[in-house]
Amino acid sequence: MASDNTYDYVIIGSGFGGSVSALRLAEKGYTVLVIEKGKWFRGQDFPKTNWNLKKWLWEPRLGLFGFFKMTYLNHVSILSGVGVGGGSLTYANTLPIPKPAFFNTGSWAGLDNWEESLKPHYQEALRMLGATQNKIFGPADEAIKDLAKSIDKEADFSASQVAVYFGQPGKTVSDPYFGGKGPDRTGCIHCGACMTGCRYNAKNTLDKNYLYFAQQLGANIIAESEVYDIQPIDKKRGATGYTIYYKKSTGKGRKQQIKAKNVIFSGGVIGTVPLLLQMKAKGSLPNLSDKVGCNIRTNNESLLVITSTEKNTKDYTKGIAIGSILETDKNSHLEPVRYGKGSGFFRLLTIPLVHHKNVLLRLFGVFGVFLKHPWRSIQTVFTRNYGKRTTVLLFMQTLDSTLQLKLGKITKLKTTTETGEAPSGFIPEASKLAKMYGDKVKGIPYANFTDVLLGTPTTAHILGGAVMGKDPETGVIDKDNRVFGYHNLMVCDGSMISANPGVNPSLSITAISELAMSKIPSKK
Repeated sequence: MASDNTYDYVIIGSGFGGSVSALRLAEKGYTVLVIEKGKWFRGQDFPKTNWNLKKWLWEPRLGLFGFFKMTYLNHVSILSGVGVGGGSLTYANTLPIPKPAFFNTGSWAGLDNWEESLKPHYQEALRMLGATQNKIFGPADEAIKDLAKSIDKEADFSASQVAVYFGQPGKTVSDPYFGGKGPDRTGCIHCGACMTGCRYNAKNTLDKNYLYFAQQLGANIIAESEVYDIQPIDKKRGATGYTIYYKKSTGKGRKQQIKAKNVIFSGGVIGTVPLLLQMKAKGSLPNLSDKVGCNIRTNNESLLVITSTEKNTKDYTKGIAIGSILETDKNSHLEPVRYGKGSGFFRLLTIPLVHHKNVLLRLFGVFGVFLKHPWRSIQTVFTRNYGKRTTVLLFMQTLDSTLQLKLGKITKLKTTTETGEAPSGFIPEASKLAKMYGDKVKGIPYANFTDVLLGTPTTAHILGGAVMGKDPETGVIDKDNRVFGYHNLMVCDGSMISANPGVNPSLSITAISELAMSKIPSKK
């Protein structure tokens, strides 16, 4: 326990970086406090479908305290997770290791032999997260496999590596991962509802591994609390520690404060970067690098939605959230994503995908799709079995471009273009594959309304904003995740990712955080 209300480490956020930090620091004998903005969730707390907005969506201004957050900015729409366990509550379980280019590009290039240094930590992350190869293909996976044949890429189609306990469907067993020391687990029932929260105890979320063991070792977790300021205790840039100020995030409550010798930012891009920007702007941490908010990456991805209108349609919810992956070329890959039965909320946010530089012509094009395919369009919009009929195609690339995240005057946050072309809602390769998939299932490619009307993409993998560099002129943190300009501050979350992985980044965030924690000595 902490003494005199002072902890050795306060960790802001409980996602992949924060959870790793909590466990490894507790193992080394430090007193640890994790402050999480979102709520605790048990299996029974998750909604049956995403129509239950009160349990699913995080939007405190509307009284919604779920675990799924949507953030709309001028260059990108962002999907992220909130709650104890962070993004693991709502992510699709997939744990790929990026291709070699990831380790040799971006602002961290040359700071270390990253591919070699991270190898053991990727393996440890896979072990801790209970990674295994997907055991079941559903109709969406079979459709992608058929698509792979059509483009002569069958050899590049494979089952995904996922953080799921398969076992016997519905059967509960004692901990199968950590020699009986962890919580009981239940075999996956292949309902496809991973991303609305696993109600059946099969998904290996962080509260079942890293956070679970961190608590066993004495780490404390405060949920429903949001940090709004951090100030050095002395004038020596945090050499003797910090005062952390936080308030209740789910209602009214008095503001509180805690002291810590060290602070780790682990709130993800949408949590960590705005907090750093605010503290630099108001003078709490004025010596932060001017690179805060720079090198934001969208993983160059496209999310396209296709609803089958076949007469005797298959059940596209069958399986896990992402059960397979198709490498379409050396820079790109495609994944079929599913929600569970009844989860049809996204039909309210999507419109037919239309390409054109002019927004008015795109709008006319949307009406043109309805005129060209009236019956299929009506079926898509009004089908009673939207979740059962629908597949989301996730297309990602390693090709690079960056944005800068800034504090806004009218809106809380805004983005500006930085390097390369601005991310686009129109990726020709993704659209071509979506059309081919649509032809196979008699469906029309749809996209988020902002993708079509504004030409901006939607991403579930926003990265960067507090990247690594050799000095404050090139990054916010050094190769050991330590913040330039201050003592005893670190960043361990998606904002530290310093190049485009081109794949789901959760495993990389976990592995890099493992490496950072391995460099901290045990408490004397």
